[in-house]
Amino acid sequence: MAEGMSGAMGYIIRKAEEANPPETGDYIDEEGFLCCGKCHTRRQVEIDMPDLSREPYDPTVTIRRKVPVSCRCRAEAQRKEELREQQEKEMAAISALKKQSLMDERLHGATFGTFRTTKDNAWNLKLCRRFAEHFDEMLEKNQGLLFYGDVGTGKTFAAACIANYLLERRIPVVMTSFVKLLDSMKGFRDDDESLIVRLNKAKLLVIDDLGAERDTDFALEKVYNVVDSRYRAKRPIILTTNLSMEEMKENLDIRYTRIYDRIFEMCYPMQFKGLSWRKVEAARRYNDMKSFLEGDDG
Repeated sequence: MAEGMSGAMGYIIRKAEEANPPETGDYIDEEGFLCCGKCHTRRQVEIDMPDLSREPYDPTVTIRRKVPVSCRCRAEAQRKEELREQQEKEMAAISALKKQSLMDERLHGATFGTFRTTKDNAWNLKLCRRFAEHFDEMLEKNQGLLFYGDVGTGKTFAAACIANYLLERRIPVVMTSFVKLLDSMKGFRDDDESLIVRLNKAKLLVIDDLGAERDTDFALEKVYNVVDSRYRAKRPIILTTNLSMEEMKENLDIRYTRIYDRIFEMCYPMQFKGLSWRKVEAARRYNDMKSFLEGDDG
């Protein structure tokens, strides 16, 4: 028994020594302990260990021995490395979901810096930025957002700005649409729960175009399941929709009302107003082309 314990103790000490090799600048203090030359904290501690050399072995007899430990700066470096590895695991866990993302090239460049501010959206920009900057608090409160308004008023772009802000800070975010999610679920009806579990690995879920899904019992049940699962997982969601507040609040169909009731419980509504950016861009392109075609080449 003593031989087995001796081997195990020796193995543990060797591993500790391998993990904490001496470095240039280390020194021995006045009490005989190895100290770090950078942070000047001890890299050894003294502990009582069983005296395995005694015959017969007596577990009550111990000897004091110095064993290596991490100094303050190395312990901090190890903590940061463990945190980095954990963050990478979280990002890897949702990498498959990014294939369903709406993050095309246009939305990859969606940032608060490229957000075109107008008198109609300046307030929304401020609220979106504040939500992103205080996301830890929003996550703790399970507080989401509901962007509603006419087509082309910047709802999706604003949601992508928040998503990209958080992704740049290594916070797991998934951005998709109910149409894409429902297409996935139709192909894997028996695996819906697995998909929802994977979605909930994201600390923020952004779903575009609520209301664009078909109003079938299957579709609406799945929409409710996705929204409700975020509520139960205590993880926030951002939704965009072309529906008006009246259309959502005054809908008498129980299939819809239970979805909207859950959304209003979780999400702060934010209206997007103003001219459609798509129409403005179309008008600009039309005028540019008109000027070109009607121009005089001399």
